[in-house]
Amino acid sequence: MPEPGIRTLFGPYDENIKFLEGLLDVRINLRGNELSVEGDEQDANLVEGILEDFASMFDEGKRLSSDEIKLAFKQISEDRAYNLRDYFAKSRFNPTGKKQVIARSANQRRYIEAIEKSDMVFGIGPAGTGKTYLAVALALQALWQKRVNRIVLARPAVEAGEKLGFLPGDLQEKVDPYLRPLYDALFDLVDNEKVMRLLEKRVIEIAPLAFMRGRTLSDAFIILDEAQNTTSEQMKMFLTRIGFGSKAVITGDITQIDLPAGRRSGLVEAQRVVSGLEGIAIVYFNEKDVVRHHLVQLIIQAYDRHSKTKFDGEL
Repeated sequence: MPEPGIRTLFGPYDENIKFLEGLLDVRINLRGNELSVEGDEQDANLVEGILEDFASMFDEGKRLSSDEIKLAFKQISEDRAYNLRDYFAKSRFNPTGKKQVIARSANQRRYIEAIEKSDMVFGIGPAGTGKTYLAVALALQALWQKRVNRIVLARPAVEAGEKLGFLPGDLQEKVDPYLRPLYDALFDLVDNEKVMRLLEKRVIEIAPLAFMRGRTLSDAFIILDEAQNTTSEQMKMFLTRIGFGSKAVITGDITQIDLPAGRRSGLVEAQRVVSGLEGIAIVYFNEKDVVRHHLVQLIIQAYDRHSKTKFDGEL
């Protein structure tokens, strides 16, 4: 490998290679321009494949940042069926031309691939794992590529719908706060003026889940967010709204159910009912997939430990 390629691969103060050695049971040695790998045979074979891919990509003119290299190393170590070239070919996309979207974990990549391949996908896991954001990005890509005619984004408004009556404003002003995360994802990926035009033309529709009743949605990309707060009846109603040429993504966190006591979560039930049906995929996320501030991952882990301790103490 030429010296510039080695410098890029190793990174400042060899941090990229040290990061890779920390992920796997290997030592990577440099003698002149020759690299050698020592350690566990399977890990060493994986690293040799990474080095070969990197060298060929560098020869082709592909230039990678240290952050990109380390992110690729992390995902390949998590999913060994994956390689460096696959990572840069399949785990990133630019849905609208404004911003590149990158899968930051193996589960996020599996989620993207599942949405591309399946008509209906459930993304289940804690906050901050990119479930909603990635779904919105893929919906926009499908719209831009004219694979669908519209995007429908839905959320259960609140635990008890009658509480909306106590909020000021008309119905749209009352429900908008509950739909704000969907707006946030849109505005991050598309210029504000373009989003507003698409909303005005109803090419993109953001509405409470109750607005889906009685409709059949064809040639649409439909996302149901915060699905853990649907009832069994609401979930069945939503799942049967899907028409020809449509794709549906259902996201939620079954550890954060806000339904009144005694009400069964439609998401908890649905994952059992539809599991194994052809055309439906379920992708589970965990705290390792959290891509927000690093404290979010630590907080999720702390609450998990607390919940387990509390449960054990009650036995």
